[in-house]
Amino acid sequence: MASLSSRSTEPADLADSTGSTGSAGAASASTARAGANLTALRDHNAAAVLSLVRAAGAGGVSRVELARGSGLTAQAISKIVQRLLEDGLVGESGRGASTGGKPRTLLALVPEARWALGVQLGRDALTVLRADLAGRVADTRHLPIDLAEWGPGPVLDLLAEEVNRQLTAVERERVLGVGVASPGPLDQQAGVLHEVTGAPAWNRMALRDAVADRLGLPTEIEKDSTAGVLSVLGSPNRAFIHLDHGLGAGLVLGGAVQRGARTNAGEFGHQVLDPAGPRCRCGNRGCLEALWQAAATPEQAARLLGEGVANLVRLLDLDEVVLGGREVADAPEAYLAAVREVLDARLPDPSWQRVSLAVAPAGRDAVALGAAGLVLTRVFG
Repeated sequence: MASLSSRSTEPADLADSTGSTGSAGAASASTARAGANLTALRDHNAAAVLSLVRAAGAGGVSRVELARGSGLTAQAISKIVQRLLEDGLVGESGRGASTGGKPRTLLALVPEARWALGVQLGRDALTVLRADLAGRVADTRHLPIDLAEWGPGPVLDLLAEEVNRQLTAVERERVLGVGVASPGPLDQQAGVLHEVTGAPAWNRMALRDAVADRLGLPTEIEKDSTAGVLSVLGSPNRAFIHLDHGLGAGLVLGGAVQRGARTNAGEFGHQVLDPAGPRCRCGNRGCLEALWQAAATPEQAARLLGEGVANLVRLLDLDEVVLGGREVADAPEAYLAAVREVLDARLPDPSWQRVSLAVAPAGRDAVALGAAGLVLTRVFG
């Protein structure tokens, strides 16, 4: 079962999807989710506490530990925990070891208390999944589509049909909303697609409103590569490289997701490596994406990707790169080996500039899972 994975020192990166700076990422649980004893920040504090409960895992966490980790008073923690218990978001999971006094009651997340739906709107496939509060995928469906030929109407009708199918398995009031990841360019704030390469019928499409109108659910949208970086929690300075018909990159720097001035950052495939190279679908020549698609062998394609990744690592000083998408899922070892070889050759001091390289643990579902993660920020902040 795929899930949003995490490290023990990082309770959550999902807050990064709001675009705020200084969220989780590099900070420890005690600082990344620090709360404030102000009535105006009640929801923030509840999200901070719930994130700490989630980070503790199935073993649970005590109220004393929650106060220590959040910086909130014992009284504030008591009130917040009571609300979370009443809402069914947390439950008692046993007793902690005695330290001389009465054993402390432990609290744990109730994953099935709420659900998030994640959708990947691909060029030739639609993925729809349902994830619980722990980011565990309960059900996934993959369906063939033709984004360019079908146009918005039939594709979005199928999307709505599949989401409604997922809703039959759970109580609708427990569903937080739906996140949709799509190809770019994308104005994430306005919820509008821009000049989608090879799919002119989608240009200027108000995607967020169209999905929300069909489903009657809160809807978030994101570029596919940016959604991918939210599918796995890791280094505060990392990239998710998405290979599926095209090349994109989701970026987290300093613990915050980077979307750029127009929320369209991550056009990784359109870095020009050879100005005299083949014409790219974007209109330029010699883009990494065009060279990658024209590669004579899978090995050559993988090495070209490695060159692009090395450029990105050196430019942004990343220490973690995750490879995802259909192309990687079909040949994970080949891509890992080639990219690692190029990185080792291109970095001036690889023993100092160490870069973790891995394949997305959620495999083909990584982007859709990241889209569901956008929705989970409604309860985790």
